[in-house]
Amino acid sequence: MDTAEIEAPVVGVTVYPDRARVTRRGSIRLPAGDHRVRVAPLPLGLRRDSVRVGGRGAATVLGVDVTTWRQARSTDTQVAGLEQRRRDLADELAGTEDADGIEEQREQFLTRLAERAGGTYARALAAGDAAPADVAAFSDSLAGQLADSRARRRGLNRRRTELAEELAAVERDLTAAQDKRAPDRLAVEVTVAVTADDAEVELELSYLVDGARWTPSYDLRLLDDTMTVTWFGLVSQSTGEDWPECEVRLSTARPAAAAGVPELSPWYLDRFRPAIPRAMSADMPAPPAPGAALAGGGPARSAAPKPRLRESVAEVEQGVSAATYRPARPLAVPADGSAHRATIAVLELPARLDHVTVPVRAAEAHLRATVRNTSAHTLLPGPAAVFHGADFVAATRLPTWAPGEETELALGVDDRLRVERKLHRRTETKATLGSTRRREVEYRITVANHTPRPATVEVRDQLPVSRDETVVVRETAVAPQPAERTELGELTWRLSLAPGDRGEITLGFRVELAKGVELTGWRE
Repeated sequence: MDTAEIEAPVVGVTVYPDRARVTRRGSIRLPAGDHRVRVAPLPLGLRRDSVRVGGRGAATVLGVDVTTWRQARSTDTQVAGLEQRRRDLADELAGTEDADGIEEQREQFLTRLAERAGGTYARALAAGDAAPADVAAFSDSLAGQLADSRARRRGLNRRRTELAEELAAVERDLTAAQDKRAPDRLAVEVTVAVTADDAEVELELSYLVDGARWTPSYDLRLLDDTMTVTWFGLVSQSTGEDWPECEVRLSTARPAAAAGVPELSPWYLDRFRPAIPRAMSADMPAPPAPGAALAGGGPARSAAPKPRLRESVAEVEQGVSAATYRPARPLAVPADGSAHRATIAVLELPARLDHVTVPVRAAEAHLRATVRNTSAHTLLPGPAAVFHGADFVAATRLPTWAPGEETELALGVDDRLRVERKLHRRTETKATLGSTRRREVEYRITVANHTPRPATVEVRDQLPVSRDETVVVRETAVAPQPAERTELGELTWRLSLAPGDRGEITLGFRVELAKGVELTGWRE
């Protein structure tokens, strides 16, 4: 049975979050009879059990075998070129070192010659056997040869440094292409029975490879009351084979994920047995403070509307539990691990704007956008760059965002809303015999709207919470009544302010202490 080589380039790739399915296609003319058709070279990371063969023509597939294709050198043209360049640089570097060694010997010879000739000429001049002009000419010639030799050595040293740097760069490129350096590759041998003479047989080969992935990335741009979400897919791979410009699909499916239904295990309850406390280090770092939105992203500057560039988006094929996106243009992805971006979708989503301030922590108002996903896309978790108009205001990370679900985005501090929290009144009474001590405070919070449009401001503050029966906290003045309050003393007001309007909140409480009790945790 003869073996024929078929050229089957990559014509399509479906990229999953942690691997890829590669499709190759090629044609060959074969006479009637049984033949073995080899498709090679293929990457070593190919999953042998994932190989599938189909095609067209007057032939029957009798078997498919995956074999190792032994090669003396890597079959990748890029790697072969880098390896040849490395050999050339190593040869030139060795030649440079040899030339430097020869110049060093020449310099040593000229130096010794000058030392010996110096004594000889000195005696000849003393005896009157040599003219001073001859001695000067010889000295000038010797000095010139030494200067030329040292100049050549400096040039050789510079060239040696350049060659060493270029050789190091080639080594880095070869390290990056490590998966393609291995000379041994895989080959798929398809045994076919051709039923017609001189028949054209088209074979389509597909297989799974590890080392490929795609991850989502987003640009979120707020303009007026609309959030434009641009969804990108970042494709990268280091499978050992380059993908030429071809049709690339991005799938949300995970072929390796378990599909079994979770099983329940017994739920036990037991008596609490306290552990022996361990001494805690005094210099243990404190937990990080809650993060705040980045400042400086003020409201967008008003400008006349201009036509916007249109972006090509991917076509979507929605399955039962996963979706596959096909970008509008072919994509070439080399096996160097670099990310290549394709636009998946551009979504125009409605946004609801308001402000949030926590004046007990910082006297500033943060602009917030509450955005509902009105599209049919389930957006995957990934990094997002948030823009307010043309201004970049924050880098965040989107969670999984399902259709119909709302998410909140911080858009930075809005300096046009002025917030102030002042201690309006403070009294304290000393304890008498058998009485309690009292400490009473009252705060005034004011919020002024200097924006040209109505603003809704969510104001958050809190009352202290006692953790001991000898410390009693009593609310004395809260106006207006908060929209929400929690058992931990957190209060939330929602103020609706017209342009130029001003809102005020009063918050007062009293702390009563039993005689002899010292208070901790107090702040003003």
